[in-house]
Amino acid sequence: MINIVDKRQCCGCTACVQKCPKHCIFLYEDGEGFLYPKIDINNCIDCGLCEKVCPFQDCDKSLLPLEVWAVKNRNEPDRMHSSSGGVFIALAREVLALDGVVFGAVFDENYEVKMAYSETLEGVRPMMGSKYLQARMETAYVDAERFLKQGRHVLFSGAPCQIAGLHKYLRKDYPNLLSVDFLCHGVPSPGVWRRYLKETMSDLQSARRAVAGKNTVFPSLNVMPTIAGIEFRDKTLHGWKKYGFIVRGKFALKAEQNTVLLSDIHNENPFMRGFLFDIYLRPSCYRCKCKNGVSHSDLTIADFWGIDELIPDFDDDKGVGMVLINTEKGKHIFERLSMEVRLSVLSDVMPLNGGFKECRKPHPKRAFFFSALQQEKR
Repeated sequence: MINIVDKRQCCGCTACVQKCPKHCIFLYEDGEGFLYPKIDINNCIDCGLCEKVCPFQDCDKSLLPLEVWAVKNRNEPDRMHSSSGGVFIALAREVLALDGVVFGAVFDENYEVKMAYSETLEGVRPMMGSKYLQARMETAYVDAERFLKQGRHVLFSGAPCQIAGLHKYLRKDYPNLLSVDFLCHGVPSPGVWRRYLKETMSDLQSARRAVAGKNTVFPSLNVMPTIAGIEFRDKTLHGWKKYGFIVRGKFALKAEQNTVLLSDIHNENPFMRGFLFDIYLRPSCYRCKCKNGVSHSDLTIADFWGIDELIPDFDDDKGVGMVLINTEKGKHIFERLSMEVRLSVLSDVMPLNGGFKECRKPHPKRAFFFSALQQEKR
């Protein structure tokens, strides 16, 4: 049975939770804000399925990509609403046209991230854009298997460990499944994100009250805004390379709907800085076992960092995507997309894209950070 002693050995994919025939594995949140499985041993029948579907306990062999491409979606609105080149939405359109189902990460009502599925383009749009959090998997593997057994086409997008978990959970190849992962930096703590959002909204409210004072001409300054949208990778203000972190809000007055509450260049935003400096990544991210072809995804998508050096005439600072074609199935659907493309090679892109690294190094002050966070909670 699954018994997490070393937290670096659990990526949180929840394949074990969803596969358990007795439903006796549940999730708990640890002091760092990450979810881990725990078994109710009174109901466990010791079938061993939880261990068999764990991508960290039974790793597949790494596969080299067949091809590497630089891509730009020809649909300009789709590309501008995407984090990089607009590959995901193009893939989603293809699968939906086949009466398929698309799985991806969306914000919930508290602006935490969960895995969801949609059979419509309207439902897919919230999945667009990077969300630098670990998505709660909910029942995504169970739902995907149900659709696959019905013969529906399924596009399942997620982090490498989530895709590895999907393949382990399914335990067979489905020709109607298109699995897509991304070059992953690692996943930051949902608990830290929750704390950041709470403090940010509190600070914004304090600032508005300070501006308002006793002025009754602008009563809305004393009204607490509610979040209307969050973008980790906005490129409309500063371009793709200097992408912005934006929080939008809404107020009671119609004149103040969809107001920008916060706008930072990514490397100036406190949460993003902590993420990029590896302070609060999941422990397993420092020893990732699912990257660089181990997940056996059909396609791997990413930003094509370094495009200005490798193919400068292809760079317009509106976003260029990288696609690693890992299987013939992935190649078949990629060739059907309406994209501007340029061929590249793995040896050129790897040095310029940190997402290829299997392991991040924990920040020297990681332990201190979480210790201080726990002290503040008491």
